[in-house]
Amino acid sequence: MSTQTRPTPLTSTTEIISYDPATGEEIGRAPQTTAAQVTAAVKRARAAQPAWASLTFRERARFILSARQIVLDEIDEIATLISRETGKPVSEAISMEIVPTLDLMHYFARYTANLLRPQKIDIGQYGLMGRTSRIVYKPLGVVGIISPWNFPWATPLDEVVMALMAGNAVAVKPSELTPLTALKIGDVFERADLPAGLLSVFTGDGATGVALIDAPVDKIMFTGSVATGKRVAEAAAKHLTSVVLELGGKDPMIVLEDANLDNAVRGAVWGAFANSGQACASIERCYVQESIAPEFIERVVAETKALKQNVGTAADTDVGAMSSERQLRIVDEHVQDALQRGAHIPTGGRRAPDFAGTFYEPTVLIDVDHRMEIMREETFGPVLPIMTFRTDAEAVALANDSIYGLTASVWTKDIARGKRLAEQIEAGTVMINEVVYTHALAQTPWGGVKQSGFGRTHGRLGLLELVSPQHVHVNRISFVPDVWWFRYSPPAGKLFHGLAKHFTTGSVVKSSRLLPQMIRRFFEIRS
Repeated sequence: MSTQTRPTPLTSTTEIISYDPATGEEIGRAPQTTAAQVTAAVKRARAAQPAWASLTFRERARFILSARQIVLDEIDEIATLISRETGKPVSEAISMEIVPTLDLMHYFARYTANLLRPQKIDIGQYGLMGRTSRIVYKPLGVVGIISPWNFPWATPLDEVVMALMAGNAVAVKPSELTPLTALKIGDVFERADLPAGLLSVFTGDGATGVALIDAPVDKIMFTGSVATGKRVAEAAAKHLTSVVLELGGKDPMIVLEDANLDNAVRGAVWGAFANSGQACASIERCYVQESIAPEFIERVVAETKALKQNVGTAADTDVGAMSSERQLRIVDEHVQDALQRGAHIPTGGRRAPDFAGTFYEPTVLIDVDHRMEIMREETFGPVLPIMTFRTDAEAVALANDSIYGLTASVWTKDIARGKRLAEQIEAGTVMINEVVYTHALAQTPWGGVKQSGFGRTHGRLGLLELVSPQHVHVNRISFVPDVWWFRYSPPAGKLFHGLAKHFTTGSVVKSSRLLPQMIRRFFEIRS
């Protein structure tokens, strides 16, 4: 379905059915968008975008802030919808999805003008010759967003807001597991009176995503698995469409012997089990200094056993359902592989027996090593594998022994030591005494290295992904020819050698020696 801010009815031969993973109940239905509908909507977006780009940042911000107020007014309704489509607790839908987006909407509505203000470039001695250079930032046109099921509100909405504030039109293709949450985003902006055609939401399967890439659009922002990200990059390459890929993670947590054990334990449990472990920044490998490992493990197990697992709409739920049966099977396969290779389970390790839906018990694994899938492949579920180390160098080596590099964390009271280790870790973000949550910081960039992808979202670096930088160069002394123009002559060759020897040093004193030759060259060109 293509739902614009002024939607028109569309017919479809198939429907996507959204189910509550905690109960298996049908929540609602959304039509399958056809390729023709995608192409038509992108064409309308191109027609609408120039007028939007002509608005001032303050004028665009009014629409963003109007949408923000609608979200605030309907926060409980939206959180319940997110919970029912994903299985996560309502409280987590608010704290991990809605609160960060409200903050981001306010931040970019207020600061995009400053973040994208034209920038003067220092061009050194050329400035003494009447030249100036600056960078201006122009909208790309139409930005396509292919968003995941684990954060169906925060991920696309953040990118929608940033793209709109940068002056673009936007087309969103959500996961087929969470279409209704994405349609709610479209509904919010419709009621905020966003001009027609600027925002489209295409519900559908993988073919819909292909149609969006082939429309084509001017940029693809993709969040999802490595395998799908590679296919997206390949499809986009046919059109020379640039992409930002936020892919998988196998995020390590390093706990040093001087860490505040209370907070390290709480951080590990929350970082591993929030959203049922279905976050690309979830703790998927925990490395603990050998001397404190027994106490750390004992306390982690106790904290894990105290978690309340239930349907996400129950008020006191800590851990809800997983989002799909397929993902639950992957988790169980990784756990079983670890057991077969010698790991042990102090708690959890099975599908939760008291629920009909896709619930997997919060699980702690010990005696793990890097031969096991649980330490190498992205698990994306409520499992915390714990391994010990002896030295800082060993901890860093273990953390870097991965094809992924999204986030990592170091836990220590010695901040200087933590910073030294952080800078040795191969990851897009490294936190010290924090875990997971920097995706919620609108001001900071988000993205990874290695097979965790490339490009950035959020912060100024993320905003720059949504614009085209244009260099504008001006010669204010319009009557003076450049000394390197035609025609060449022996005096010209001598001057060029002088430029190579003196001008390129950046020294005004040395360059001044060339002034007589440059004046003679000026008259030579003019003659």
